[in-house]
Amino acid sequence: MDEFTTSSKIERVKAHIHQQIENRILVAGSRLPSLRQLAEQLDVSISTVIEAYARLVTEQRIEARAGSGYFVTGIRASYAFTAIAPRLDRDVNPLWISRQSLEADASHLKPGCGWLPEHWMPEDLIRKSLRAVSRSTTSHLVSYGQPLGFAELRHLIAQRMQTTGVTAHPDQILLTDSGTHAIDLVCRLFLNPNDVVLIDDPCYFNFHALLKTHQVKTISIPWTATGPDLEQFREALAHKPRLYITNSGIHNPTGGQLSLATAYQVLKMVEQTDLIIVEDDIFADFEYMPAPRYAVLNGFAQVIQIGSFSKTLSASMRCGYIATQQQWVEQLIDLKIATSFNNNQLSTELIYHALTDNTYRKHVEWLKQQLALAMSKTIQKLAPLGIRPWLIPQSGMFLWCQLPEGYSAQQISKLCLQEGIILAPGNVFSVRQSADQFLRFNVAQSADQRIYQVLQRVMQQLG
Repeated sequence: MDEFTTSSKIERVKAHIHQQIENRILVAGSRLPSLRQLAEQLDVSISTVIEAYARLVTEQRIEARAGSGYFVTGIRASYAFTAIAPRLDRDVNPLWISRQSLEADASHLKPGCGWLPEHWMPEDLIRKSLRAVSRSTTSHLVSYGQPLGFAELRHLIAQRMQTTGVTAHPDQILLTDSGTHAIDLVCRLFLNPNDVVLIDDPCYFNFHALLKTHQVKTISIPWTATGPDLEQFREALAHKPRLYITNSGIHNPTGGQLSLATAYQVLKMVEQTDLIIVEDDIFADFEYMPAPRYAVLNGFAQVIQIGSFSKTLSASMRCGYIATQQQWVEQLIDLKIATSFNNNQLSTELIYHALTDNTYRKHVEWLKQQLALAMSKTIQKLAPLGIRPWLIPQSGMFLWCQLPEGYSAQQISKLCLQEGIILAPGNVFSVRQSADQFLRFNVAQSADQRIYQVLQRVMQQLG
């Protein structure tokens, strides 16, 4: 009976403290009454209060601080952590590949993703850059930096652009948080809901997703082996589009390149309109010979060029850039400050140190050699399955392939996902939904023989 009475008193003390916390009389960080004060207040023994406080500490409702007493902790919710994995029931939409690839663990193979394997990236160079930045001035480590972005990196980007024939003053270059951020800023500046935007078909799937958030109308122009279909491009201009977003160097997903003749024809048509060409130049470092750029042929009269460094250097050190005419850069600065205030000063300085190190040039040359070898091997491994390249790219990581007659890339992708293989079905790249017989392969991620074994098994199952 005495034991029951003591237990009841302890629970009464606990209930009193719980009630004080629930009614916010005691909030996180509040000091609880001393042992003697609470014992006198509730007419219980000090030992009863000691036991009640001990149990509340175990429940993480309060904490003991040596020499100071007991204090209310913050509310600590209990979460059941589960392993994140690709969802087999997810709809195959423009973000399907990214979501599945980013959520997958190391057991999954990712021939459909858009980045290089981790062991291909220059880890030693990144560590060296981290050490160099750690010795920088304090202002570089903690300050916001200039609105245009780290000046030394902008000067370097201007020099690098000259290798493709593009001339830009460093003050015509605005640093952003990523290539996607760069496109988003451009869309925010130039687009209103229901405006018309031209994109290639097929094209990078994130263009679709990003434009959808801006509530614009898209017209897709079939992409040919030399660039956009000129007749359909001409017809689309009747809808008075505001932007045309494209890859001029290595095209994603086809791996093709814009020809000089097509580029001239496009610009000749565009000069008679208010259309602005946004050329995504993110794969420039993979080229052996630079393809024509609209920014070379037109300057920045009606062209905006964007880029980033995530494909060859690091996806963790986020930084992109926009290069265009001074008037638009000034407007983009205001928009950047209004939406993100400034970009990551640490990342931009890290990237500058990495790009100016001689080992980066050697790393890029090694990457191009590895990609060329992987391209050849991937084509050979796909051939027995009847999966053929739409064209053989001159450089880059992507191989746009056509399935044998009667096969659906979406069906194959869903079945392969069940066996841990993440593919890139063609229709996620196509607004017209006309590419269900195509798959995009990242040759750098396609070395494992299991990919082809699973593909063969799935195709036999569907056949």
